[in-house]
Amino acid sequence: MNKLELLRLMAESREGDRREGILLRQSKGWFQVSGMGHEALVALNLSLRAEDYLFPYYRDRGLVMGRGLSTYDLALAYFAKKDSSSGGRQMPGHYSSRQHNIFSVCTPTGGSLLPACGTAWAMKLRKEDSVCVATIGDAASRQGEFYEAVAFAHQEQLPLVIIVEDNKYGISTPTTKFLPFHLDLFDANSFVKLNGRWVDEVHQVGAQAIQKARNGLGPTLIWCDLDRLSSHTSSDDHRVYRPLHEIEEMVDRDPIKLLAEELIQGGQLTQQDWAAMQEEIKEEVDRAYLKAEQMADPLPEETNRFAMSPPGKVEAPPIQAKKQTMVSAINDTFAKALESDPNIIFFGEDIEDPKGGVFGVTKGLSQKFPNQVFNSPLAEATIMGVAVGMAIHGFRPVFELQFIDFISPGWNQIVTNLSTLTWRSNGEWKLPITIYAPYGAYLPGGSLWHSQSNEALLAHVPGIKTAIPSTPEDASALMWTSIQDDGPSFVLIPKHIFRKSVEVASVEKVPFGSAKVVESGTDITVLAYGNCIELVQEARAKSSYSIELIDLRSIVPCDYELIEKSLSKTGRLVVVHEDTRTCGFGQSLIAEMVNRAERFNLFLSPPELVCRDDVHIGYNPIYEYAALPDLFQVQEALDRVMQ
Repeated sequence: MNKLELLRLMAESREGDRREGILLRQSKGWFQVSGMGHEALVALNLSLRAEDYLFPYYRDRGLVMGRGLSTYDLALAYFAKKDSSSGGRQMPGHYSSRQHNIFSVCTPTGGSLLPACGTAWAMKLRKEDSVCVATIGDAASRQGEFYEAVAFAHQEQLPLVIIVEDNKYGISTPTTKFLPFHLDLFDANSFVKLNGRWVDEVHQVGAQAIQKARNGLGPTLIWCDLDRLSSHTSSDDHRVYRPLHEIEEMVDRDPIKLLAEELIQGGQLTQQDWAAMQEEIKEEVDRAYLKAEQMADPLPEETNRFAMSPPGKVEAPPIQAKKQTMVSAINDTFAKALESDPNIIFFGEDIEDPKGGVFGVTKGLSQKFPNQVFNSPLAEATIMGVAVGMAIHGFRPVFELQFIDFISPGWNQIVTNLSTLTWRSNGEWKLPITIYAPYGAYLPGGSLWHSQSNEALLAHVPGIKTAIPSTPEDASALMWTSIQDDGPSFVLIPKHIFRKSVEVASVEKVPFGSAKVVESGTDITVLAYGNCIELVQEARAKSSYSIELIDLRSIVPCDYELIEKSLSKTGRLVVVHEDTRTCGFGQSLIAEMVNRAERFNLFLSPPELVCRDDVHIGYNPIYEYAALPDLFQVQEALDRVMQ
């Protein structure tokens, strides 16, 4: 691609932005985000190969066009058409292409950096000479994930180029005083400064960084100085907060203007040819948008398509029917998984030997599989984001959160990428990811941050499967099912019972959404899972009622069919869980069972929920057991539904 071709591509990108602005003013479309001023980054493509990955952000229109997306592709996205890359699910500017290895853009502009680290790490583990290029806006350089990504990239010497596109503004806020480069947070030798208005400089600096990564010499952080020639989006007017002279000065630094003048002065282009090229581009862009406007819109009935991954291969887990604990059963399952598939990678805090995890769940695995089991830094966002990046490059991450209580630092990746990527890309990107974590209380001394049972948080997020076993065989089976699944799932391991040694009589396959009847009965249906199964069994043993105990095992998806079948027999329902009351999963269960006439009519008495009050768990065991459901509360609930 020569400079004339670069100029044409940049001009086509600009004309697409201009066309979308006109269409919006004609009330054709709902939103626009412009890449005006960022077009010179297209020159990065001169150094990229087809197998490389690009993690762009929403101002990189020119960059993704250089990668292979057409104006027509972007026009389909602008009109949110059925055949666009997202099927109409993403805003314009949120590029995605599995074919071109362009990762689906998320609106939080720093959200793609940790996935980029994951893909770059996958490349390194496979000894490829591929490269990842990730870009973010300057305002996003103050997000924690930016620093986590830079740290992990250097820790692992990843083939990654991170480019901070510094256009001086985060919407209306000047970023000069916020930018880490201005604050001397990075040594001058740890980043490269780039004037992003000149294609020659973009090509030269980009080529050096990409080749360095390709040669296995580690990452490069680039501070790219350029201008945002437009307002932040179509919902903004930068004339409100930017001085007129500043806008006029920017126009003189327009990268398209600079390149055109260079080519004209160098005799490679005449004014007439440049005018003719621009006119030709206008006509081409016009045709592309007219064609895209006529294409089919998405259908309402397709809204739920790809909301949840379809069931994967469900098999009996590879453990023996013998006396087991959850910990030993899971450890055996993990060993078989690692042995069966070199694409399975474990990553988590303290999971390598000799520790083998704080509860010994991964004991012995890093010794047997040193190329598949790795300690992570104390950085949950890194754990979640790296899982996303590895999964899109063909690995099957099985990553550990040391306690489910520590989920919050990784929450952005969970709700931004883990749960949405497949749906927002209309099924193009798959995430075969298992996240497992010790969970729950009834184990004195845990206090606030080692005793949480916050499964309702996960249940609330579309796209994530969530399982909570209560026996060794179910823990093994659900973990095995999760590892074989092509979507993201969480398996929460109840700490109070996971060292309880029990006789495993049989080992069977357990798909997600499959509850089981632990004990049959005719008077009351009791739903529980995890630690609370033991509590209900104790209450059942002391009760004169005929209680049917159902272990849900999986809460998303949930086996409502089995619950309804049981309720049709008993007419009474008690739900027991250790999570909080307000918006806990028990409230959802009860709502699901009473909001349909055919189910509501089965009830002989109002359903009961036994759970923790809306309170945290304290360190002193007095606080812990005062907060949690107990035997007396369960017995009271049984009595009430029988009255």
